[in-house]
Amino acid sequence: MHTLAVLALDGVIPFDLSTPIEVFSRTRLPDGRSPYRVRICAPTEEVDAGAFVLRAPWGLEALAEADTIVLPGLADPAVPVPADVLDALRRAAADGTRIASICSGAFIFAATGLLDGLRATTHWVAAQALAEMYPAVEVDPDVLYVDNGQFLTSAGAAAGLDLCLHMIRRDHGSAVAADAARLSVMPLEREGGQAQFIVHQQPPAPRGSLMEPLLRWLEDNAARDLTLDDIAGRAGMSTRTLNRRFREQTGTTPLQWLHRARIRQAQHLLETTAHPVERIAARVGFGSPTAFRDRFKRLVGTSPHAYRHAFREKPAAVTDPVPRVHARAQDPPHAVGGGRPGS
Repeated sequence: MHTLAVLALDGVIPFDLSTPIEVFSRTRLPDGRSPYRVRICAPTEEVDAGAFVLRAPWGLEALAEADTIVLPGLADPAVPVPADVLDALRRAAADGTRIASICSGAFIFAATGLLDGLRATTHWVAAQALAEMYPAVEVDPDVLYVDNGQFLTSAGAAAGLDLCLHMIRRDHGSAVAADAARLSVMPLEREGGQAQFIVHQQPPAPRGSLMEPLLRWLEDNAARDLTLDDIAGRAGMSTRTLNRRFREQTGTTPLQWLHRARIRQAQHLLETTAHPVERIAARVGFGSPTAFRDRFKRLVGTSPHAYRHAFREKPAAVTDPVPRVHARAQDPPHAVGGGRPGS
C-alpha cells in the first residue's frame, strides 16, 4: 500500500491540510481496496491551525517511511521553516520519495533547495513573493499545478484537488482518478489561460436540464460527421439559441464539447487497445489522422503516441466498441506543465 504523509506545521491552512486527507483516503480501486495509507505528521506534539489546534499521530520520522509527502500551505509563508523539517524533507527526497506542495506549501518546498532550477507554482497572490524569496526557482503563476516527476507543486484552494487527482491518475490510471473526482464533486471544466495544464474533463449538464438528452445523444453519435446545424436540429432550436443555452448549462460550446467527447473516447482506445492511431482517429469521428493528432495535442498536451506509452500497461482486446466515457481525467503526467518549458 502507498503511504502518503501530510506534513502539518504551525500556521497550516486547514483547507490545504484536509484536501489530500479526504481525496486520498476516499480513493478506491476497482475491486474496492484502498490504495493509500494516509498519515498526518508534525514536528511538534500540537500544531496551531488557526481556528483550532491539532494533534498529529506521527512525527517527522514517519516522513522516511512515506512514498509521497504532501506539504499544505501556511497562513504566513514567510515564517522560517524549522531546520529539522528541512533536513527530513531533503533526506526523503534523496531516497526517491515523491514530494508535492499545495498553495503556499511551495515556500516550505523551496526552502529545502529541492526546487532550485525547476519550474513551480503557488497561489497567484503569493507567486511574486515566492519568486523574490527563492530566485533559483522558476515560478509560473498561470498554471494550476506543475509536475516535475518527483517534485510537484500546485496553486491554491481547488488547485490542490487538481494536483491530488493528477497524482492518483499517475498511480492508478484515469478511471480511478475519475471516480475520485466524482467523490470530490470537482468542477469538470476549468477555464483560463492555463487550460493546457488542466485536467480536461467533460462538463455535465445538471440532471433534468434541457441539455442532458442532447449530451447523451452527442456522446452516442460522436463518431459521426456532425455540424453545428446538425446538433441544433437535434435540439430543435436555432444555432444561436443552442450556443447560448449550451454555454449557460455546460460552460462551453457544442462543438468544443463534441471535440472533448471524441478525444476522451480516443484516450480510452489508446489505453485499452492496440489499434493504430489512424484507425482510432477514424473511429472517434476525425476526418484525418493529422486533424486528430492536432486536436489531441491541443486538448491533452501530448501526442497520441506519448499518451499511449504513458497509460497503456498491457495489451487488450481490440474488438471493444467505442465506450461512453463520463468525466474521465485525461492528461498524462508530463502533459500538465511538468518539468521545464517544452516538456
